[in-house]
Amino acid sequence: MTISIEKPMFVEEVSAFQKKSENNTRDLTMASEHDEAFLAPEMNAFGRQFRNYDAENERQKSVEEFYRLQHINQTVDFVKKMRAEYGKLDKMVMSIWECCELLNDVVDESDPDLDEPQIQHLLQSAEAIRKDYPNEEWLHLTALIHDLGKVITLPQFGGLPQWATVGDTFPVGCAFDESNVHHKYFSENPDFHNQAYNTKSGIYTEGCGLNNVMMSWGHDDYMYLVAKENGSTLPSAGQFIIRYHSFYPLHTAGEYTHLMNEEDKENLKWLHVFNKYDLYSKSKVHVDVEKVKPYYMSLIRKYFPENLRW
Repeated sequence: MTISIEKPMFVEEVSAFQKKSENNTRDLTMASEHDEAFLAPEMNAFGRQFRNYDAENERQKSVEEFYRLQHINQTVDFVKKMRAEYGKLDKMVMSIWECCELLNDVVDESDPDLDEPQIQHLLQSAEAIRKDYPNEEWLHLTALIHDLGKVITLPQFGGLPQWATVGDTFPVGCAFDESNVHHKYFSENPDFHNQAYNTKSGIYTEGCGLNNVMMSWGHDDYMYLVAKENGSTLPSAGQFIIRYHSFYPLHTAGEYTHLMNEEDKENLKWLHVFNKYDLYSKSKVHVDVEKVKPYYMSLIRKYFPENLRW
């Protein structure tokens, strides 16, 4: 059967933004060819390849332990419980920028590439995109806020363990594809041996649309709920990026595509653009927060209410 979560929003806006980008002097193609375009570095902040989950070092050991716990505990029942609890949006009332500042207290334990405070990652990715896509302001803002959901690991938001907050995401309710990082640990997940859940489509149908698929719980889905329920006017592509930017088995490995519908396929084009800046902009070189703050505050006011329910 198909699990219906909620109806997609802003369906018509995808084509509008794509049409706009065709007229841009720095559209999806030209931005990558421009002399001043952001160049992805070959090594991460630790001098190693990005997303290398097999290197022998202390950071990698902790990352693997993170994924072991995540793969064991992210079940259909757990996701339903978390969506019901955090969907209430009753943890706090605050602005987008106040949430950005809270991320100074968060370091992502699942990330093998950086151990900097999260607000720097947000600004680094946003500024890199801003340089290459100066006319796509919605994409700049999307980059700034895409990880704000990580606040659910803080005490005032319930203090969820990091395995329920960060890391790569994947569908629950169907077979765990082998493209998932440290796939071997799924064998200890209760859903792994459930016949209703362990086929390719599981409880879903081909082409049902990702909006009808339950993803492992974490900051992606939480921030999507915050944006949607608070009436954000970000286009469909921006909300898609927020919700699926950690879905590496899809946007990098190309798996789970049988669950996508046509709107997903169009939005995925923008997610592919975004992923370059999300992954490769991580650096030990900090952005001057006060210098760029006025620009991002203007975007926040345009696309979000002054205060949001979290």
